[in-house]
Amino acid sequence: MKKIAIYGGTFDPIHHGHLIPAREALETLGLEKVIFVPAAVSPLKARAAAATGDMRLKMLHAAIEGEEGFTVNDCELRRPPPSWTIDTVLEIRNVATLDRWRRFDELKEMVRFVVLDRTGSQMQRNYQIVRRKIDISATEIRQRVAHGQSIRYLVPPAVEQLIQREKLYREQSK
Repeated sequence: MKKIAIYGGTFDPIHHGHLIPAREALETLGLEKVIFVPAAVSPLKARAAAATGDMRLKMLHAAIEGEEGFTVNDCELRRPPPSWTIDTVLEIRNVATLDRWRRFDELKEMVRFVVLDRTGSQMQRNYQIVRRKIDISATEIRQRVAHGQSIRYLVPPAVEQLIQREKLYREQSK
């Protein structure tokens, strides 16, 4: 059986706070690859992504270009929303809210959960936790762009270029 990780999220935009723990998980857990899966619409978030699915996908590809062990799968963007993890695992297999995920009991029989915690919290879970405190958030990045502030060092240069070229996040996030 292959050792892969499915890293789902909105990635609006992808940033170093996502990439650093993904690399650490790859190396620490001896994974063959980490698959980034951008959600079409997260069933656990109150608002939709600011950038389109296509733009978030482009940013993901730009962020991981040349990164061995990282790949992207757009299966959730191709399916009607919301994006349920069980459907993604079923398609790909050819944390605090895990137990609220759709068909969680079935899902936990199919995969071993590893939580990538970038908050530095000392939460205790029955899952392996890869901890790395990284104080970067997509919300902060969107707000900085809206205010004309630099996002250098928060996102990979290729992602910053895409955000600037496509004029993403120019309006204030709510």
